[in-house]
Formats: sequence, C-alpha cells, structure tokens
Amino acid sequence: MLRPDLSLPIPRDIRAAHFIGIGGSGMSGLAGMFLDRGIRVSGSDRADSAALQRLAGRGADVHVGHDAAHLPEDVDVVVHTGAIWPENPEYLRAKERGLHVLHRSQALHWLVGGRRLVSVAGAHGKTTSTGMIVTALRATGEDLTFVNGGVIASLGTSSGTGSGDLFVIEADESDGTFLLYDTAIALITNVDPDHLDHWGSREAFYDGFVRFADAASEAVVISSDDSGAQEVTRALSHPNVVTFGTAENADVRVTDITTEGPVAFTVTARGESAHGQLAVPGAHNAINAAGAVAVLLTLGHDLASAVRAVEEFGGTVRRFELHGTAHGVSVYDDYAHHPTEVAAALAGARTVVGEGRIIALHQPHTYSRTQTMYREFAEVLETLADHTVVLDVYGAREDPIPGVTGELVSGAFHDPDHVHFVADWQSAADYTASIAREGDFVITLGCGNVYQIIPQVLDALAGKE
Repeated sequence: MLRPDLSLPIPRDIRAAHFIGIGGSGMSGLAGMFLDRGIRVSGSDRADSAALQRLAGRGADVHVGHDAAHLPEDVDVVVHTGAIWPENPEYLRAKERGLHVLHRSQALHWLVGGRRLVSVAGAHGKTTSTGMIVTALRATGEDLTFVNGGVIASLGTSSGTGSGDLFVIEADESDGTFLLYDTAIALITNVDPDHLDHWGSREAFYDGFVRFADAASEAVVISSDDSGAQEVTRALSHPNVVTFGTAENADVRVTDITTEGPVAFTVTARGESAHGQLAVPGAHNAINAAGAVAVLLTLGHDLASAVRAVEEFGGTVRRFELHGTAHGVSVYDDYAHHPTEVAAALAGARTVVGEGRIIALHQPHTYSRTQTMYREFAEVLETLADHTVVLDVYGAREDPIPGVTGELVSGAFHDPDHVHFVADWQSAADYTASIAREGDFVITLGCGNVYQIIPQVLDALAGKE
C-alpha cells in the first residue's frame, strides 16, 4: 500500500492528469469529473472494466496494465489510489520526472474548491448513506456535485458535476484522508474500529473521528445508536451536533421499522413525524435513511419533503445487488467486508428470502483484517447464514501473512457442517450449486473481486439436473 503524503502541494491549474488505478469506482468518478472540467485525462488499471470503457468513450486515453510508457509527455499531475505499490512503474516514472503526484483525496480536495461540502464518513454504511443524500437532494431540485465510493444504481454513475454550491462526498477514514477536506456538514454513520493497520490503536481511530467532526464548519450529524459514535459524541466540542437513530434521545429518531416486504419506518424530528418506505431491504437502511434525512434537515429542508426525497433511493451497485436467477436460486452480490457489514447484509437478505435458505460465498478481504477478525466473521456467518462457502483471502494491497488463509475463518465455525472452505473458484461454484435448492439465495460477500465468481455460480446452477 502506498500511504498518502498529504503535505505535497496541490497545483492551482491542471491541464492534463494521469490516473493510476483509474478503473475503481471512486477513481473513475474523479476522472470523469476532471473530464467535465475540460482537463485531458489518461490512466491505467490492472484489468479492463466497464468503467474504463465509459471513460474511453468520453475521450480519456486508458490502458490495461501498468507501464511507464503509459505516462503521457504532457501530463502535469498524476493521481493514484492508496492501493498501488511503491514499485508501480508509472508512479516511479512520475517521481523521476518531478511531476505533481497526488493521492486521490488531494485530487478530490482540488475539485471541491470552496463549495459547501457534505462529507459522509463511518466504518460502514457511508456509500449507501452518500447515495441516499445525493438522490434525495437531486429529488428536491438541488443541482449538486458529488463523488461516491460506489455507483448509484438509479444514476448509473458514482459521480456527477452540478452548477450549485453543494458538494457531497464519501470521505475515507481508512487512511486518515477525511481530515483533509474543508467540511461544512459531517455525517458519521458509525465508529466501529477498523483499519487499525493505519491508525495503530482504537483510541487513535476514535480521535481521528473527533477531529473530523469538530472541524466541520456548520454541523455534525452522528449516530445515536453506535457505541463508538456515542464515545466520539461525548468527546466533541462542536456547538451543533445532531444525533440520529433508534435511541429515545435521538434528535432525528427512527421508529416503527418493519422489514416484511418493503422496509417501512417513521422518522420524528422537531416535534413532527413522517412515514417512509424504501426500495432497498434491511432495517439498517432505515437507520441510514434517518441519517440522510438529518442531513437534509440541517440543509434547511422540511421533514416531510426530506423523507419523500430519500424514498427515491434505489440502491448502489454491489450493495445487495441481484445478478441473476438460475434453477430457482437467486444470486446476489454485496460489498460487505467487515463483520458488522456482513451481519447487516445477511439480516437484510433474511427479510426477503422467505422460506428459502441463505448460502454465503465469503471472500475475506486483506490478511491483516482476516487475522484480527476471523472469529467475528465466523460467528456472524454461522449465526446468520444457513451455509457458508469460504474462498481464500483477497490480499489487495498487502503481502501474505503465513498461516492466514480463508481456512482460518472456516476453522472457527463451531459446526463444521455449516461451512466449506474451497480455494479453487470453479470448485467453489460447483459446490455452491450442488447444495442450493429452489428458493434459496446465494450471496457473495467481500470488497475484492468475489463478484467475478457469479457467472460461474449461475452456470453451475443452470447445469444442475
């Protein structure tokens, strides 16, 4: 992993930018916004994707694979993700040429400029919450600019450029870069300790959220339910803190949550109540909706119109996304890669699966998280899924750790009959199809490339006798 150097200067004027890792949902969104500004864009990624093809269709010069030769002669800024290695040939060539080399967060900071910024942070739920806020504000007529960490399904994009003063972003706490932005309104969905490889300790992680919140110039919107968020709230010195959630003392309180059929709920704030209904499953999304409503209230919208606007949200790509049905088995994908996220995804699936079973196809993400949390993953999967197929670890930016494989998760199950570790993907797809029956849900879980196994699973299901 390449740690961001946020002390590097950001140039005032950018004419041509090269993106290393341009295919990611966040990076491709940034690249698209640079194109919106009339800036020449080039970039590379390790594999072809729909995002690369979309950018190429807009005039970007994109390449599959990383090579120093891909760096144009006239480029003046190079933007990279934190997921690349320091040995990346394009990164090394940019440093040799003395170019401005920026982390993606610095490029986003440059794009924001002086606009009124809503920053959404939290260990879980921030992509969905950002999508809800963007969708709702657009429904109220706001011509906003936004960058999300995932594609908003109804818009077909993770970013958009508007003419108004509002700018909404998903802010990343994993590497501390959420502290870079000049935030007006900070939304904190939860503070569940994660990314301790960067922060070093739980206390440092919490302190980062305190600094992020207290720096907001207008308001802090924060969960009333999450224990970590409660601890952060107690440490805040900010004069305008708005809490949301199911707690009785929440400023924006959500009650009467029902998950049979479409998720329905009631939001109460400032002595008024409004009923809402969502197109996305899971009680956790009713709480996410309350956070989005709280942001809209802070921006001056009334409660009833805020709830109606949030109802327009149709989900984000890779969040409980249906990919197909074969042999009566529905195959979904979800980005969940932390035990809390996995629990929320499986609980949401349970509300709509009916009499069917849930078969989880879990790909552990990063060796360090697997080593730290394998017992928690096993407990959640064994409790909430009917059967789990565990793949090997997706290392992402990390080198392997001896002894840390997917088998660490499967070995922590109390009942080995409920889990099966399969390192080979085709064998995993065949095994999943062999145990699935009509009415079941198969759901892939992980923020790596686990979704790419779905065609193999659907083919295996279609080939069943």
